[in-house]
Amino acid sequence: MLLEGIFAAVTTCFYPDGQPYWRKLEQNIDRYSRTPLSGIVLLGSTGEAVMLSEEETREALRVAQAATAPEKVLLAGVGRESVFETLRLADYAAQLDYDAILVRTPHFYRKQMRNREMLTYYQAVADRSPLPVLLYSVPSCTAYDLPVEVVAELAMHPNIVGMKDSSGNVERIAQLVHATSSIRKRSVPVTTVFAAVTSRMLEPPVRANGHGSHAEATFVAADRLGSGMAALAVSPPRPALKTRMREVGFQLLCGSAQTLYPSLEAGATGGVLALATFAPQACQEVYTAWKEKDAVLAADKQRRIFRAGVEVCGQMGIPGIKYALDLNGYYGGRPRMPLLPLIAEEQRLVEELTYDIRN
Repeated sequence: MLLEGIFAAVTTCFYPDGQPYWRKLEQNIDRYSRTPLSGIVLLGSTGEAVMLSEEETREALRVAQAATAPEKVLLAGVGRESVFETLRLADYAAQLDYDAILVRTPHFYRKQMRNREMLTYYQAVADRSPLPVLLYSVPSCTAYDLPVEVVAELAMHPNIVGMKDSSGNVERIAQLVHATSSIRKRSVPVTTVFAAVTSRMLEPPVRANGHGSHAEATFVAADRLGSGMAALAVSPPRPALKTRMREVGFQLLCGSAQTLYPSLEAGATGGVLALATFAPQACQEVYTAWKEKDAVLAADKQRRIFRAGVEVCGQMGIPGIKYALDLNGYYGGRPRMPLLPLIAEEQRLVEELTYDIRN
């Protein structure tokens, strides 16, 4: 699986009373599908994954998958404290045709999480996971930073294809890139314009017998209408997807919008960003300028999102992100308690910080 570009780390939508608001999640995902984003990440730290029940977790994955355009890469956050529970969710994500799983570090017993335990955890998950595995280190939430030497060893596993690093430390990004640079490259399918090929792009459409994954339009012929009978017409077959192969190494995604451009310069292949949930175009412009080797423009675009990344995403967290979503035409709503909505002074600051990056 090709993991390049900007991925939105989407939120989970709730009614004011805390019940899941699936229709709004569906609407948000549909809108992300119309942006230049490379993909969508469900149930990461921004998705309030730790706040959801098992049933809600599965429903969130199902709703999001059904609303996502086939060409968008879908990553499912399935990390749990045990190998067993992580694999249960990985199996479910595979049934829904997600492209890869994002597995955060187990951390509740972090004093006992030595390198040996962490290697065993990820290797056991990768051995049995039906989907490619991305490591996920988010020390601001777990108080545990996956050691570089552990990442280097795990990167040799054939089913561990990359990592999201949310340390916000560009020097660490460079160290991770260097430590994994000698890993044997993999061949992955891409489109003729070198975009990722997802499993959903390869699925057959729904036929008259009901097989397939995507519903087709129906048409009632005029002569059948005159006879009072209904008729269904099968649309022309979808053209075969043209693909080519591309060699990729261990793919590193940064998790900090305020360090996006320097992380790309250090060797990251993209970013999974909370800021991209409410300002996807602003984040994409940083990546596009970097991809086109326009250093001046990339640095300017990076400055544009820096303060919002630090203060809205980094300091205010979920409540700030959700208020910014409401400002930009998405559904943010309330976070789930014990997290609380922003107070008026904080709201004004978010309005100021996001004024010129709305789209």
